[in-house]
Amino acid sequence: MGAMLIAITIGLVVERKLEPMPLFTLALVLVFGGLTIWLSNDVFIKIKPTILYTMFAAILLGGLRFGRLFIKIVLGQMLRLNDAAWRTLTWRWSVFFLVLAVLNEIVWRSVSTNTWVAFKVFGVFPLTLLFAMAQTPFIARHQIEDKPSGAG
Repeated sequence: MGAMLIAITIGLVVERKLEPMPLFTLALVLVFGGLTIWLSNDVFIKIKPTILYTMFAAILLGGLRFGRLFIKIVLGQMLRLNDAAWRTLTWRWSVFFLVLAVLNEIVWRSVSTNTWVAFKVFGVFPLTLLFAMAQTPFIARHQIEDKPSGAG
């Protein structure tokens, strides 16, 4: 919880604005962390990632349904892709987040808390990094190149 508050504070100081996703994540951490402590039941903290990943997928798919490419909004300053490529990336990331949600449910329900924590710390991040890297060839194929200014 403290790390999230520090990250949001740093973001506010550096960027002079509050981003919605870290605030949403902080809210989940506070609610589920608070319930875990208050009720002395670690189930709440274990289901938080499932809810977070499912919400990410729902937001992406909901945006897609209503013609909003949220991945483009987040990454559009770094990547220049056509809308069809953004839609494909949205589908891919949505499915990935749903897979993470299901995987989290399987892991926390079938192993010890210590093993689940190890999975969260040493499994989810590498999986996310590998998935992101696996998107690189697709992004490279669909990258819109800047047109050279006329020489002459």
